[in-house]
Amino acid sequence: MDIVLIIIGIILLLIGFVGCIIPGIPGPPIAYIGLLIQVFKTQNPFTAKFLIIWALIMIAVSALDYIVPVIGTKKFGGSKRGVWGSIIGLFAGIFFFPPIGLIIGPFLGAFIAELTGGKETQSALKAGFGSFIGFITGVALKLVVTGLMAYYFFGSFI
Repeated sequence: MDIVLIIIGIILLLIGFVGCIIPGIPGPPIAYIGLLIQVFKTQNPFTAKFLIIWALIMIAVSALDYIVPVIGTKKFGGSKRGVWGSIIGLFAGIFFFPPIGLIIGPFLGAFIAELTGGKETQSALKAGFGSFIGFITGVALKLVVTGLMAYYFFGSFI
């Protein structure tokens, strides 16, 4: 049974890493479930305190993932229109130009949304850049947290 739990945990961690990059898949929460199911092994490798701390970290990073792109866009002068444009651009980029679309989609989405909202080119470019920075920051945070969970997961049976 322990082997099955380890395999399920590895699969969940891998899905978690994918979810850090692809929107719509909650990467850190899925990776956390991979840690959490390890408590059902013959010898539980994690304490309750450890799991609670990681649950709080996972919740914080998941919340920040929604906030950081908005902050980035607004910090660089973008509007709500630019934020929505970056989200739409992200999804469009994933489907039409993978994998590079994942990087340029949010930028182009925010840029185009700001232009169509009446902003000048320079201002729209700044908002697009802010959206891009926010998106990359969110992805980086999720990858770091998921990577640390993977580290503890694999460290638990070495």
